[in-house]
Amino acid sequence: MAYNFSTPIRWGIIGVGDVCEVKSGPAFQNVAGSELVSVMRRSGELARDFAQRHGVPNWSDNADDLLNDPEINAIYIATPPKSHAEYAIKVAKAGKIVYVEKPMARTHAECLSMIDACAVARVPLFVAYYRRALPNFLKIKELLDSKTIGDVRFVDVCVRKPIRPDIVGQSDNLTNWRTDPETAGGGYFYDLACHQLDILDFLFGPISKAQGFSKNQGGAYPANDIVLGNFVFDNGVLGTGTWCFTANTASENEVTTIVGSKGQITFPFFGDHSVTLQLEGQPSQRLTFDIPVNIQQPFIQTIIDELTGVGSCPSHGESAARTNWVMEQLCQPV
Repeated sequence: MAYNFSTPIRWGIIGVGDVCEVKSGPAFQNVAGSELVSVMRRSGELARDFAQRHGVPNWSDNADDLLNDPEINAIYIATPPKSHAEYAIKVAKAGKIVYVEKPMARTHAECLSMIDACAVARVPLFVAYYRRALPNFLKIKELLDSKTIGDVRFVDVCVRKPIRPDIVGQSDNLTNWRTDPETAGGGYFYDLACHQLDILDFLFGPISKAQGFSKNQGGAYPANDIVLGNFVFDNGVLGTGTWCFTANTASENEVTTIVGSKGQITFPFFGDHSVTLQLEGQPSQRLTFDIPVNIQQPFIQTIIDELTGVGSCPSHGESAARTNWVMEQLCQPV
Protein backbone atom coordinates (compact mmCIF):
# COMPACT_ATOMS: atom_id res chain seq x y z
CA MET A 1 0.00 0.00 0.00
CA ALA A 2 1.32 3.45 -0.90
CA TYR A 3 1.37 6.10 1.82
CA ASN A 4 1.79 9.84 1.70
CA PHE A 5 1.90 11.07 5.30
CA SER A 6 3.00 14.62 5.94
CA THR A 7 6.04 15.20 8.11
CA PRO A 8 6.99 15.22 10.81
CA ILE A 9 5.83 11.80 11.92
CA ARG A 10 5.15 12.35 15.62
CA TRP A 11 6.03 9.31 17.72
CA GLY A 12 5.04 7.99 21.10
CA ILE A 13 6.79 5.03 22.72
CA ILE A 14 4.98 2.46 24.85
CA GLY A 15 7.47 0.67 27.10
CA VAL A 16 10.44 3.00 27.15
CA GLY A 17 12.94 0.54 28.68
CA ASP A 18 16.49 -0.62 28.00
CA VAL A 19 16.15 -1.08 24.23
CA CYS A 20 15.12 2.57 23.89
CA GLU A 21 18.13 4.05 25.68
CA VAL A 22 20.57 3.83 22.77
CA LYS A 23 19.35 1.41 20.10
CA SER A 24 16.10 3.09 19.14
CA GLY A 25 14.84 6.00 21.26
CA PRO A 26 17.29 8.73 20.16
CA ALA A 27 16.93 7.65 16.53
CA PHE A 28 13.35 8.94 16.42
CA GLN A 29 14.76 12.40 17.15
CA ASN A 30 17.72 12.11 14.75
CA VAL A 31 15.88 10.98 11.63
CA ALA A 32 14.69 13.74 9.31
CA GLY A 33 10.91 14.04 9.30
CA SER A 34 10.52 12.37 12.69
CA GLU A 35 9.84 13.64 16.21
CA LEU A 36 9.59 11.80 19.54
CA VAL A 37 6.92 13.66 21.50
CA SER A 38 5.91 11.32 24.33
CA VAL A 39 7.09 8.19 26.18
CA MET A 40 5.29 5.79 28.49
CA ARG A 41 6.38 3.27 31.10
CA ARG A 42 4.39 1.69 33.92
CA SER A 43 6.83 3.30 36.32
CA GLY A 44 6.05 6.99 35.89
CA GLU A 45 9.28 7.94 37.62
CA LEU A 46 11.32 5.99 35.04
CA ALA A 47 9.28 7.42 32.17
CA ARG A 48 9.88 10.94 33.44
CA ASP A 49 13.59 10.21 33.89
CA PHE A 50 13.89 8.99 30.30
CA ALA A 51 11.98 12.00 28.97
CA GLN A 52 14.13 14.47 30.88
CA ARG A 53 17.43 12.87 29.87
CA HIS A 54 16.48 12.56 26.18
CA GLY A 55 14.67 15.84 25.71
CA VAL A 56 11.22 14.34 25.17
CA PRO A 57 8.48 16.88 26.01
CA ASN A 58 5.88 14.48 27.46
CA TRP A 59 5.76 11.29 29.52
CA SER A 60 3.13 9.06 31.09
CA ASP A 61 2.57 5.87 33.08
CA ASN A 62 -0.58 5.05 31.10
CA ALA A 63 -0.54 3.85 27.48
CA ASP A 64 -4.02 5.28 26.91
CA ASP A 65 -2.56 8.77 27.20
CA LEU A 66 -0.52 8.11 24.05
CA LEU A 67 -3.33 6.29 22.27
CA ASN A 68 -5.68 9.24 22.83
CA ASP A 69 -3.17 12.00 22.07
CA PRO A 70 -4.15 13.68 18.76
CA GLU A 71 -0.62 15.03 18.37
CA ILE A 72 0.78 11.49 18.08
CA ASN A 73 0.28 9.69 14.76
CA ALA A 74 2.72 6.78 15.23
CA ILE A 75 3.50 4.52 18.19
CA TYR A 76 6.52 2.32 18.79
CA ILE A 77 5.68 -0.68 21.01
CA ALA A 78 8.86 -1.56 22.89
CA THR A 79 7.39 -3.77 25.61
CA PRO A 80 8.20 -7.48 26.10
CA PRO A 81 6.42 -9.69 23.52
CA LYS A 82 3.57 -10.65 25.86
CA SER A 83 1.80 -7.34 25.23
CA HIS A 84 2.76 -6.76 21.58
CA ALA A 85 -0.49 -8.05 20.11
CA GLU A 86 -2.66 -6.28 22.70
CA TYR A 87 -1.02 -2.92 22.17
CA ALA A 88 -0.71 -3.25 18.39
CA ILE A 89 -4.43 -3.88 18.09
CA LYS A 90 -5.19 -0.89 20.33
CA VAL A 91 -2.84 1.35 18.35
CA ALA A 92 -4.44 0.24 15.08
CA LYS A 93 -7.94 0.91 16.41
CA ALA A 94 -6.73 4.39 17.41
CA GLY A 95 -5.81 4.93 13.74
CA LYS A 96 -2.10 5.34 14.40
CA ILE A 97 0.95 3.86 12.64
CA VAL A 98 2.20 0.70 14.37
CA TYR A 99 5.89 -0.06 14.90
CA VAL A 100 6.56 -3.05 17.15
CA GLU A 101 9.72 -4.56 18.61
CA LYS A 102 10.92 -8.01 17.65
CA PRO A 103 9.96 -10.78 17.92
CA MET A 104 6.66 -9.56 16.53
CA ALA A 105 4.69 -11.51 19.14
CA ARG A 106 4.79 -14.70 21.20
CA THR A 107 3.00 -16.81 18.60
CA HIS A 108 2.24 -16.87 14.92
CA ALA A 109 -1.47 -16.63 15.73
CA GLU A 110 -0.86 -13.38 17.64
CA CYS A 111 1.06 -12.05 14.63
CA LEU A 112 -1.88 -12.77 12.36
CA SER A 113 -4.25 -10.96 14.73
CA MET A 114 -2.00 -7.89 14.54
CA ILE A 115 -1.89 -8.02 10.74
CA ASP A 116 -5.67 -8.32 10.57
CA ALA A 117 -6.24 -5.40 12.96
CA CYS A 118 -3.95 -3.11 10.98
CA ALA A 119 -5.56 -4.17 7.70
CA VAL A 120 -9.04 -3.37 9.03
CA ALA A 121 -7.84 -0.01 10.35
CA ARG A 122 -5.86 0.64 7.15
CA VAL A 123 -2.73 1.59 9.08
CA PRO A 124 0.81 0.37 8.33
CA LEU A 125 2.51 -2.24 10.53
CA PHE A 126 6.30 -2.26 10.80
CA VAL A 127 8.46 -4.64 12.86
CA ALA A 128 11.90 -3.79 14.26
CA TYR A 129 14.03 -6.21 12.29
CA TYR A 130 16.44 -3.35 11.80
CA ARG A 131 19.34 -5.47 10.57
CA ARG A 132 17.67 -5.42 7.15
CA ALA A 133 18.85 -1.82 6.82
CA LEU A 134 22.41 -2.20 8.16
CA PRO A 135 25.31 -1.97 5.69
CA ASN A 136 26.88 -5.33 6.58
CA PHE A 137 23.70 -7.26 5.75
CA LEU A 138 23.05 -5.16 2.66
CA LYS A 139 26.57 -6.11 1.54
CA ILE A 140 25.84 -9.79 2.09
CA LYS A 141 22.70 -9.47 -0.02
CA GLU A 142 24.69 -7.72 -2.73
CA LEU A 143 27.27 -10.54 -2.75
CA LEU A 144 24.53 -13.16 -3.00
CA ASP A 145 22.55 -11.35 -5.69
CA SER A 146 25.70 -10.94 -7.81
CA LYS A 147 26.53 -14.64 -7.31
CA THR A 148 29.97 -13.76 -5.97
CA ILE A 149 30.09 -17.13 -4.18
CA GLY A 150 28.26 -18.89 -7.02
CA ASP A 151 25.11 -20.88 -6.42
CA VAL A 152 24.22 -21.11 -2.74
CA ARG A 153 24.27 -24.68 -1.43
CA PHE A 154 23.28 -24.21 2.20
CA VAL A 155 23.37 -21.89 5.21
CA ASP A 156 24.41 -22.90 8.73
CA VAL A 157 23.55 -20.94 11.89
CA CYS A 158 25.50 -21.64 15.08
CA VAL A 159 24.86 -20.03 18.47
CA ARG A 160 26.57 -21.36 21.59
CA LYS A 161 26.31 -19.33 24.75
CA PRO A 162 26.84 -20.14 28.44
CA ILE A 163 23.92 -20.78 30.74
CA ARG A 164 24.12 -17.21 32.09
CA PRO A 165 24.71 -15.11 28.94
CA ASP A 166 25.30 -11.40 29.15
CA ILE A 167 21.82 -10.47 27.93
CA VAL A 168 19.89 -7.80 29.79
CA GLY A 169 16.18 -8.44 29.96
CA GLN A 170 14.79 -6.97 33.14
CA SER A 171 11.33 -5.54 33.31
CA ASP A 172 10.02 -3.09 35.90
CA ASN A 173 9.57 -5.94 38.40
CA LEU A 174 13.24 -6.93 37.94
CA THR A 175 12.56 -10.36 36.44
CA ASN A 176 14.40 -11.59 33.34
CA TRP A 177 11.44 -11.79 30.99
CA ARG A 178 13.51 -13.30 28.17
CA THR A 179 13.57 -16.68 29.95
CA ASP A 180 9.83 -16.72 30.75
CA PRO A 181 7.90 -18.37 27.89
CA GLU A 182 4.65 -16.74 29.02
CA THR A 183 6.24 -13.31 28.52
CA ALA A 184 8.77 -13.90 25.73
CA GLY A 185 7.32 -16.79 23.75
CA GLY A 186 10.34 -19.07 23.91
CA GLY A 187 13.41 -18.02 25.90
CA TYR A 188 16.69 -16.73 24.51
CA PHE A 189 15.98 -18.56 21.24
CA TYR A 190 12.99 -16.33 20.53
CA ASP A 191 14.98 -13.25 21.50
CA LEU A 192 18.07 -13.93 19.35
CA ALA A 193 17.16 -16.47 16.66
CA CYS A 194 14.34 -14.27 15.39
CA HIS A 195 16.96 -11.78 14.14
CA GLN A 196 18.87 -14.54 12.37
CA LEU A 197 15.87 -16.21 10.80
CA ASP A 198 14.51 -12.85 9.67
CA ILE A 199 17.77 -11.93 7.93
CA LEU A 200 17.78 -15.29 6.19
CA ASP A 201 14.25 -14.46 4.98
CA PHE A 202 15.64 -11.11 3.76
CA LEU A 203 18.55 -12.78 1.96
CA PHE A 204 16.86 -15.86 0.48
CA GLY A 205 13.12 -15.30 0.69
CA PRO A 206 10.54 -17.21 2.74
CA ILE A 207 11.20 -20.54 4.43
CA SER A 208 8.58 -23.02 3.25
CA LYS A 209 9.49 -26.03 5.38
CA ALA A 210 11.02 -26.24 8.84
CA GLN A 211 11.37 -28.90 11.51
CA GLY A 212 13.29 -29.07 14.74
CA PHE A 213 13.49 -30.05 18.36
CA SER A 214 13.91 -28.12 21.59
CA LYS A 215 14.56 -29.05 25.21
CA ASN A 216 15.39 -27.59 28.61
CA GLN A 217 18.75 -29.15 29.46
CA GLY A 218 20.12 -26.80 32.10
CA GLY A 219 17.03 -26.28 34.24
CA ALA A 220 18.07 -22.73 35.08
CA TYR A 221 14.79 -21.17 33.94
CA PRO A 222 11.40 -22.27 32.52
CA ALA A 223 12.15 -21.79 28.81
CA ASN A 224 13.80 -24.43 26.65
CA ASP A 225 17.50 -23.68 26.29
CA ILE A 226 18.51 -25.65 23.19
CA VAL A 227 16.99 -25.77 19.68
CA LEU A 228 18.23 -27.80 16.72
CA GLY A 229 16.53 -27.58 13.35
CA ASN A 230 16.55 -27.74 9.57
CA PHE A 231 14.69 -25.61 7.05
CA VAL A 232 14.11 -25.19 3.32
CA PHE A 233 13.60 -21.90 1.48
CA ASP A 234 11.14 -21.44 -1.36
CA ASN A 235 14.10 -21.01 -3.73
CA GLY A 236 15.52 -24.43 -2.82
CA VAL A 237 18.37 -23.34 -0.54
CA LEU A 238 18.72 -25.59 2.52
CA GLY A 239 19.51 -24.45 6.06
CA THR A 240 20.43 -25.83 9.44
CA GLY A 241 20.74 -24.27 12.88
CA THR A 242 21.94 -25.02 16.39
CA TRP A 243 21.08 -22.67 19.24
CA CYS A 244 22.52 -23.85 22.56
CA PHE A 245 22.32 -21.63 25.65
CA THR A 246 23.97 -24.09 28.05
CA ALA A 247 27.39 -24.37 26.40
CA ASN A 248 30.66 -24.05 28.29
CA THR A 249 32.57 -20.82 27.83
CA ALA A 250 35.31 -22.60 25.85
CA SER A 251 32.68 -23.54 23.26
CA GLU A 252 31.04 -20.12 23.14
CA ASN A 253 30.57 -19.13 19.53
CA GLU A 254 28.14 -17.34 17.24
CA VAL A 255 28.59 -17.40 13.49
CA THR A 256 26.50 -17.92 10.37
CA THR A 257 28.02 -19.46 7.25
CA ILE A 258 26.61 -19.33 3.73
CA VAL A 259 28.28 -21.92 1.48
CA GLY A 260 28.23 -21.52 -2.28
CA SER A 261 29.69 -23.31 -5.29
CA LYS A 262 32.57 -20.80 -5.57
CA GLY A 263 33.16 -19.78 -1.95
CA GLN A 264 31.50 -18.89 1.32
CA ILE A 265 30.42 -15.94 3.45
CA THR A 266 30.68 -16.00 7.24
CA PHE A 267 29.40 -13.39 9.66
CA PRO A 268 28.25 -12.89 13.25
CA PHE A 269 24.96 -11.25 14.21
CA PHE A 270 25.73 -9.74 17.58
CA GLY A 271 28.52 -7.38 18.62
CA ASP A 272 30.87 -7.82 15.66
CA HIS A 273 29.51 -6.39 12.40
CA SER A 274 32.14 -7.80 10.05
CA VAL A 275 31.63 -10.01 7.00
CA THR A 276 34.28 -12.49 5.83
CA LEU A 277 34.35 -13.51 2.17
CA GLN A 278 36.31 -16.62 1.19
CA LEU A 279 36.56 -17.37 -2.53
CA GLU A 280 38.13 -20.50 -3.92
CA GLY A 281 41.89 -20.08 -4.41
CA GLN A 282 41.96 -16.58 -2.91
CA PRO A 283 42.88 -15.21 0.54
CA SER A 284 39.90 -14.42 2.73
CA GLN A 285 38.66 -10.84 2.91
CA ARG A 286 37.30 -9.42 6.16
CA LEU A 287 34.99 -6.52 5.44
CA THR A 288 34.13 -4.02 8.17
CA PHE A 289 31.37 -1.43 8.32
CA ASP A 290 30.45 1.74 10.15
CA ILE A 291 27.39 1.02 12.27
CA PRO A 292 25.51 3.94 13.86
CA VAL A 293 25.45 4.18 17.65
CA ASN A 294 21.65 4.35 17.50
CA ILE A 295 21.54 1.13 15.54
CA GLN A 296 17.87 1.34 14.53
CA GLN A 297 18.33 4.73 12.87
CA PRO A 298 18.81 3.52 9.26
CA PHE A 299 15.77 1.29 9.61
CA ILE A 300 13.61 4.03 11.14
CA GLN A 301 14.64 6.23 8.23
CA THR A 302 13.18 3.61 5.86
CA ILE A 303 9.90 3.78 7.80
CA ILE A 304 9.76 7.56 7.39
CA ASP A 305 10.66 7.19 3.72
CA GLU A 306 7.80 4.74 3.14
CA LEU A 307 5.29 6.80 5.08
CA THR A 308 6.17 9.90 3.09
CA GLY A 309 6.14 8.10 -0.26
CA VAL A 310 9.83 8.40 -1.11
CA GLY A 311 11.02 4.87 -0.33
CA SER A 312 10.12 1.57 1.27
CA CYS A 313 10.70 -0.20 4.57
CA PRO A 314 12.05 -3.77 4.32
CA SER A 315 10.18 -5.22 7.34
CA HIS A 316 6.41 -5.41 7.68
CA GLY A 317 3.99 -7.57 9.59
CA GLU A 318 3.78 -10.20 6.86
CA SER A 319 7.53 -10.91 6.74
CA ALA A 320 7.91 -10.75 10.51
CA ALA A 321 5.04 -13.20 11.01
CA ARG A 322 6.87 -15.70 8.81
CA THR A 323 9.73 -15.70 11.29
CA ASN A 324 7.37 -16.52 14.15
CA TRP A 325 5.97 -19.40 12.11
CA VAL A 326 9.47 -20.80 11.50
CA MET A 327 10.39 -20.54 15.19
CA GLU A 328 7.29 -22.49 16.13
CA GLN A 329 8.20 -25.26 13.70
CA LEU A 330 11.75 -25.47 15.09
CA CYS A 331 10.71 -25.46 18.73
CA GLN A 332 8.98 -28.83 18.93
CA PRO A 333 9.60 -30.16 22.48
CA VAL A 334 11.28 -33.52 23.10
